[in-house]
Amino acid sequence: MYLIENYTRLPVSFVRGEGVYLYDESGKEYLDFLSGIAVCSLGHSHPKLSRAICDQVNKLIHVSNLFINPWQEELAGELMKEFWTEGKVFFCNSGAEANEAGIKLVRKFFRDRGENRYRLITFRKGFHGRTYGSLSATAQGNLHKGFEPMLEGFDYAELNDINSVKGLISKETAGVMLEVIQGEGGVNECDPEFLREVQELCRGEGLLLIVDEVQTGIGRTGMFYGYQHYGIEPDIITLAKGLGGGVPIGAVIAREEVAEHLTPGSHGSTFGGNALACRSGLVVVEEVKRLLPHIQEVGEYFKGRLEDLKVGMVKGKGLMLGLDIGRECKEIVLKALERGLVINCTGGSVLRFLPPLIVGKEHIDEAIEILREVIQ
Repeated sequence: MYLIENYTRLPVSFVRGEGVYLYDESGKEYLDFLSGIAVCSLGHSHPKLSRAICDQVNKLIHVSNLFINPWQEELAGELMKEFWTEGKVFFCNSGAEANEAGIKLVRKFFRDRGENRYRLITFRKGFHGRTYGSLSATAQGNLHKGFEPMLEGFDYAELNDINSVKGLISKETAGVMLEVIQGEGGVNECDPEFLREVQELCRGEGLLLIVDEVQTGIGRTGMFYGYQHYGIEPDIITLAKGLGGGVPIGAVIAREEVAEHLTPGSHGSTFGGNALACRSGLVVVEEVKRLLPHIQEVGEYFKGRLEDLKVGMVKGKGLMLGLDIGRECKEIVLKALERGLVINCTGGSVLRFLPPLIVGKEHIDEAIEILREVIQ
C-alpha cells in the first residue's frame, strides 16, 4: 500500500530460509534456485555467516571511511589473492555503485595523464546497473525508456563480434567494459577467442579492460572470478551480489597503476565497506574458496540434467545457468513457483538458475522434476 510500485512482485511472501529452502507465511517450502538474484551465495541462515554477523553487530556496525577499518583491509587482501596481479580495492554497497566507480576510475586514469579519452565500449544485452552512469553503459533501450537522454560517452558493440568493437574505437575511446557471461541479458557467454581478441585490442590501442563480475564473481561460475576461465588479465573488475552473502557490499579491484588514480577526495562512499559488510564478506570468501570444486562438480551435473530435458538450449557455467526455451517463459516461472521452485525469466525466453553455491545433486534432481512437469 505504501510502496512505490516499480516492481512486479510474485504473489508469495517469504518469512524464513534455511540452506537452499525458503518458507512462506503458511509454512510452505520452496526450493530456492535464484538466491536473491545470485546474492545468497551460502544459502539462507548459514551457521558460520549468521554467527559472524551477530558477533559483529555486538561489536561495531559502522563508523566511517574517515578512519582505519581493519575488516576492510583483511577482506581486500583476500580478494587480491585471487586477482592476477598486484592491485588495490575500493569498497561500496552494490554492483551499480561498483560500476559507477569503475567508470569514473577509467576517466580519471586518462585525465591524469593529460589524455582526452573518456568513451567506453559496452555490449548489447549487457547490464551494468540503473544509476545514470551504469544505465548509460547498459546497452538495452527498453531500460533507457523514459529516462533519456543517457549520459554521453558510451558506444555499443555486438557481443562476440570483434569487428564491431574495432569499428567503434576512436581517439576518445578509453576502454572496453563487458560481462564474461551476460546475466540479465539472457545468460549469454563470451566466446574465449573473442575475449582474447578484445584484450589484445585493448593492449594494442592503450585501452583499459573492465570486467563486470557483479554476477559472475565470487565462485558463481566455478572459478573465484569469472574471467579466470578465459585466461585474460583485466585492468579493473567490479564485484557485488554474492560477496556479502546477503549483506550489501560492492567492490572495485584495479591493478596498481590504475588504482593509484583514485586519489583522496576523488571518490567515496558513506556506507561502503562498513565493518558488518566486510565481516560478512570474509566468511563468504573463505567458504567459497573451499566450495569451488563442489561448484564445478554440481554445476556440470546440473547442466547435464538440464540437457536431458531436451527442451531448448542450455547456457552458462558453474551455477550460473540458463535454459533458452525459445518462447516467453514468465508463465513457467509462475507454475514452478506454485510447485515450490523459485527461478526467474531473463532475456525474454531464458529460464535462469542461480542456486546457492551449497546446493546438492539431490536438490538439482528435485528441481529438474518440477521443471519437467511445468515445461512439458
